[in-house]
Amino acid sequence: MNRRRFLALSGVGVVGAVAGCSSEADSVESVDSHPAAADLDAQPRRGELGGHVILAFEDPSCPTCRRFHENTLPDIRENIVDAGKGAYVVRTYPVIYPWGEPATQALESTFARDSEAYWSLFDHYFAEQSSFDPDNVLARTATFLTEETDIDGEAVASDARDRAHDDAVQADIRAAEDAGLGETTPIILLFEDGEFVTKVNGSVSYELIAEALGEHDG
Repeated sequence: MNRRRFLALSGVGVVGAVAGCSSEADSVESVDSHPAAADLDAQPRRGELGGHVILAFEDPSCPTCRRFHENTLPDIRENIVDAGKGAYVVRTYPVIYPWGEPATQALESTFARDSEAYWSLFDHYFAEQSSFDPDNVLARTATFLTEETDIDGEAVASDARDRAHDDAVQADIRAAEDAGLGETTPIILLFEDGEFVTKVNGSVSYELIAEALGEHDG
């Protein structure tokens, strides 16, 4: 990221936090050394690593994360992922409402079986967010996966109850904590050509992300 663009972004408040669901990671220059990006290649992603990397820490129970998915993610998919310019990577971070924790366990159990089913379930949690609570989330998850994907929803729900993939859940939480990201989701870290650019919080616009990544340069 060139110094002129960094200073411009700092001047308009892009570097730092924007309102999200509700505490900071300063510059660690490389995607290979940034604690938030530990084991990045093993995380759910759309697109290929390299070029732009949009790393999002999200809680399926977070209304601000839902707005990010509704308003910003379609443009990320079209202009970054589908255009072959980089990747959108998710790390789940259940810090908002209680049902987000079992949902995160279910997401990791799903990802271990099938990545496309993971994305379907992730989208489903946001689409039907108001219908979930700690008592029904795994039953509803099992029904959705069985009816809408090719995997066994009851097996996923059982794994989630048993925390069968808790190592993956804890790795995401530890990455956020090691990077000092706080608990205001979504937390979005931007990398360009392997270099850390900035961190933003909240349902930020695609325009802001594109500006930070130099998509509007020259």
